[in-house]
Amino acid sequence: MMVRIEKAMRNKNVDIFAHPSGRIVGQRDEYKIDFDKVLQLAKETGTVLEINSSSRLDLRDLYIRRAKNQGVKMIINTDSHQKEQLHLMEYGIAMARRGWAECEDIINTNPVEKMLDYLK
Repeated sequence: MMVRIEKAMRNKNVDIFAHPSGRIVGQRDEYKIDFDKVLQLAKETGTVLEINSSSRLDLRDLYIRRAKNQGVKMIINTDSHQKEQLHLMEYGIAMARRGWAECEDIINTNPVEKMLDYLK
């Protein structure tokens, strides 16, 4: 899995790494990956890590805190497929807070013009 992740994160067309640990709460455990390597790659390539607000709740708070401490940017995403699911954002915000993330760590807390600067 790490070979695939590294290849994707080094791809010039990849700005955001969604579902970074692959977990789905109550259904599937996290991938067995080297998260320190993921953080290193994210920092090196400028890849933003997703905090997913759906049933994945991926990244976990522990990983959010580690990303924050490494200076890796994150984005909170609802993974919505319908407008009725947009309320899920509150779960992503809660995970970010549990991981001690602040506005400057989360790219979609910025005005759209500044947020776009984080994309490759």
